[in-house]
Amino acid sequence: MKHDDNPISDSYRHLPGLSGRLTPLEQSLVRMTPDVFALWDERARALGRPANWRLPDEERESNRRTILCNLGQADDLWVFSYGSLMWDPALVFAEVRLAELPGYQRRFSFKTTLGRGCQDHPALMLSLDEQAGNCCKGLVFRIAADKVQAESEMLWRREMLRGTYCPRMLQVDTPQGHVCALVFTANPAHGDYVGALTLQQTAAMINKAHGVIGSNRHYVEQLAGQLEALEIEDVYVAELMKLL
Repeated sequence: MKHDDNPISDSYRHLPGLSGRLTPLEQSLVRMTPDVFALWDERARALGRPANWRLPDEERESNRRTILCNLGQADDLWVFSYGSLMWDPALVFAEVRLAELPGYQRRFSFKTTLGRGCQDHPALMLSLDEQAGNCCKGLVFRIAADKVQAESEMLWRREMLRGTYCPRMLQVDTPQGHVCALVFTANPAHGDYVGALTLQQTAAMINKAHGVIGSNRHYVEQLAGQLEALEIEDVYVAELMKLL
């Protein structure tokens, strides 16, 4: 495949209007380098979190290696995004496309007292719940082979902080063809899973939640705004916005 001489324009060649809608890498608060991760860890312990407040490093790394075990050293990694990765990927990527994942639906199905929540008013985290007949539309980012290890390590620190997701390699559809992508789906067995909440209960929790990186409501507004900019319709998000 022939690539443009300009790596920035080449990355956005399928979605040229997206470049100005993503958080610049140097401004992202969730690019989980070891130093940034250590600060999050320090902050959590200062708030009185127990030593096991997050997944142990060894368990997280073992999970990453297992999920990516079939990826060769010369293989790129595709990452499906349906939430904050759509506007703040915090990744060095070589390409981005529109993408559809059949059989899943966005849902705010995990409670958290970190980030956008607190002990008195937990926030709700977005996830992907399996739902036959549905389809989740989002973005898919391609990480070049020589960047996969470093970028995936940071991605696992960000997404697998507490084990609320089940990472899977799934086929997603793009206008340029099918790709096998990394997808962080819901882990219903996790203690923080609240997938049975009604839309009204979900909205009530989101309206009250605020944490160190902002309000839960602002997250939903960012999500809705990015979906609109990408001309992606999501009935669940649209109905939720009406209640906020």
